[in-house]
Amino acid sequence: MIKNPKYVYGPVDRYVTASLNFGEFILNKIQENRDTVALINGSTHEQLTYGEIAQEAMNIAVSLRRMGIRKGDVVAVSSENRREFWSSVIGIICSGAIATTINIGYTNDELKHVMGIAKPKFIFLSPLAYKTHAKNYRALPYLKKIIIFGDERPTNTILYKDIAIPNSGGNNKKDGYRLTENIKYEEFQAADVDGENDTLFILYSSGTTGLPKGVVISHLNVITLCSPSTPIPPLRGLSITPWYHTMGLISNLASFTRGVSSVYLPKFDVDLYFKTVEKYQISQLTVVPAALIALCKSNLKYDTSSVLIIYCGAAPLYEETAKAVREKFPSVQALLQGYGMTETTLAITLNFNPDKIGSVGTVISHTIVKVVNPETREVLGPNQEGEICVKSVMVMKGYIGKDRKDDFDEEGFLRTGDIGYYDDDQYFYIVDRLKELIKYKAYQVPPAEIETVLLKHPSIREAGVVGIPHPTAGEVPLAFVALQPGVTLTEKEIQDFVAERLSNPKHLRGGVRFIDEVPKNQTGKILRRELRKIAKTRKSKL
Repeated sequence: MIKNPKYVYGPVDRYVTASLNFGEFILNKIQENRDTVALINGSTHEQLTYGEIAQEAMNIAVSLRRMGIRKGDVVAVSSENRREFWSSVIGIICSGAIATTINIGYTNDELKHVMGIAKPKFIFLSPLAYKTHAKNYRALPYLKKIIIFGDERPTNTILYKDIAIPNSGGNNKKDGYRLTENIKYEEFQAADVDGENDTLFILYSSGTTGLPKGVVISHLNVITLCSPSTPIPPLRGLSITPWYHTMGLISNLASFTRGVSSVYLPKFDVDLYFKTVEKYQISQLTVVPAALIALCKSNLKYDTSSVLIIYCGAAPLYEETAKAVREKFPSVQALLQGYGMTETTLAITLNFNPDKIGSVGTVISHTIVKVVNPETREVLGPNQEGEICVKSVMVMKGYIGKDRKDDFDEEGFLRTGDIGYYDDDQYFYIVDRLKELIKYKAYQVPPAEIETVLLKHPSIREAGVVGIPHPTAGEVPLAFVALQPGVTLTEKEIQDFVAERLSNPKHLRGGVRFIDEVPKNQTGKILRRELRKIAKTRKSKL
């Protein structure tokens, strides 16, 4: 067979374990570093070692089996970032069950939708998650047991510590699942699985253009992702990404396999973030562009000289932001952007070249990417914009309840719905979502391009752009703008600012609306469907 010269091929250099069992794989890795601190809560300064994660995970796995969980059953976890999360997830995996992580911020309708996709038998909940959605959870006929983190036990629930921590006293025989002593690592074996075909995770697409879809991720998908070919320096990192989201979930599992010590914050606060960087001498940041913009526009003064590398993902990173970063973090050697999606287990491309500002990088190992014309499906060459399509050992098995033909082409490439291109050096650039392009007359207008220009204005803190119907043009761009505190700006001033910098089809003919905050999901992606709802229902807050 001859390689297609218009396809971009990543290296073929990863090696995975003979046993494609991720439970066995991750448990062995964290046990190797059992005395190392895995996680530090930057807010409370609580530390958690790899040994503690492994021990509680093994205890949970055995307890779940005693409670009737078997291979193929689904067990959910819904929690903000807190210590019990990782032992719960790894314990579920080691029991042979499928883990599904639920966004704690889902609305009632979104929660019912995603729970109906996976139909978990058990669920682990933080007290906050239980308080928010207890009524909804109790109404689900397939949900048999609710396990609660913390010390308060609501009626008809099980405490996490009852299945994760041995209790030599009390009536252990009555419950059947309680342990009287810790499970020994040398006596434990993760439940057997067919790693190439069996499901490890059911995750959920971001839902920026509609309700989330259930993404089926296999053991092989994640083991491959966690088996890089080249060693990565063990820099102390700081993350605010929610662990229930793919970016937080998979990236942390990957760091666990390397025995890295990381610092996390349960939520993003600019002042606390800078304090944490200074206190723990953080070397590596993992952020979404929205958080990075907030940090760069802050006037707070902290010592950030320890920061050497910044990884940015989940949404486009603009060149202006990249330049501002170097002023806020003077020691940064590289601002690295990546591109990926839940459906590809995490990454598709990574940029390790600081000279390619704005690029999401080159194709990662065991991955092939092609760019096609969205209408004709013709394969395009360098510097030609089209839909990005991906084939990889790390691409999902498919969506639950959907035919693969709906999302994969005849060659087995996943159609991402993202518009982008690659340059002559095979570095990729993302332009916008296919479904989010504004169709102005015969032109396709990327909202992200207009947002880039809006954010250049010193008085604009956040910006989101959508297309609204127009009787003759089809659609015209409408901007939603959140201003910096204490400043004023008129609609016309903003329209003129854009008109001076962008071509005619990209002018804000739909106007400008002022809002307090641009709606975003937990990873910083603008929720344009929410902006469209606002556009239909109410005027802006001036």
